Amino acid sequence: MSGFDKGWLTLREPVDQAARSPTLLSALSYHLAAVKSPRALLDIGCGTGSTWRSLHAFLPKDIEWRLLDYDPELLAEAKRRIGAQARVRFHRHDLNDLDGLPLDGIAVVTASAFFDLCSESFCRRLVARLRDVRSGLYAALTYDGHMQWSVPHLLDPMAVEDFNLHQRSDKGLGAALGPDATATLRSLFEEAGFRIQIAESPWRMGQGYAPMQEAFLQGFVQPLTEIGRLSEAEIKEWLAFRIDAIAKPESSCVVGHLDLLALPG
Repeated sequence: MSGFDKGWLTLREPVDQAARSPTLLSALSYHLAAVKSPRALLDIGCGTGSTWRSLHAFLPKDIEWRLLDYDPELLAEAKRRIGAQARVRFHRHDLNDLDGLPLDGIAVVTASAFFDLCSESFCRRLVARLRDVRSGLYAALTYDGHMQWSVPHLLDPMAVEDFNLHQRSDKGLGAALGPDATATLRSLFEEAGFRIQIAESPWRMGQGYAPMQEAFLQGFVQPLTEIGRLSEAEIKEWLAFRIDAIAKPESSCVVGHLDLLALPG
C-alpha cells in the first residue's frame, strides 16, 4: 500500500484533530487507564505521526507507542516531527503481512483515515488477529460517503456518487470498502464478541480551511475522470465552481467520517 503526499497529510491534520469524537477519545483513555497489561498502542498506517500528535496528550502518560508504516519517507518524516521520545518506536511493515504484525504487548491498535481504503478480507483477517491476542481497535476518521456544500451545484450528487464508487477500487489491500468500512468493521467485531462504540467525526471546513478545501477538491479529478460518467468539460466546470465558491463568506463543506472503538468483551 503506497503512502500519501506529506503536503496533503499536513493540510488535513488540523481538520482531523477538530473532527475526532471526544466521547470515543475519553472511552479509549479510560480503557487504557484501567488495563494493567499490555500498555502499548500500535498505530498502523501512521503516516507522519498525526495520530500520536492528536492522542498522546489525552492518554495515560506511561503508554508506549509503536508507529508503523510501509512508506520509508513518511516514517522518516514522522521521526523528524515527533523527535526523540522515550516511549515512541517506529516500524516499517507491509500491512499485507498481517501475520507478521507486531502485536505482542499491544493493548489497542489505532488507525486514522485508513479503513475505507481496506478490503473486507483485510478487515476480517485483522479482526481475527485482534480477537486472538485480545487487543482492541480505535479506528478514527473513516470516510462514510457523505458530503455537503453550503453553496450547492447541480453536479454535486453525481460527483459524490462517482467519488464513492472510485473509493471502492483497490488501494493496495484488496477492493476497498470505501463508505461501507465502519459498518463492516462493526459487524465483524460483533461476531468476534467485542464491545463497540461508534461516533460521528465529520470534517467541517469553512473559511479557515481554504487551502485544505482546494486540495480536497483537486483530489476529485482523477476519480471522476476514471469513473467516466462526467465529461471532461463537466468536471472542469464543476471543479471551477466549487473552488470559486470557497471564497464566499457563507461557503462551507462537511465531509462525513466515523470513529469506532472496539474493545474485547
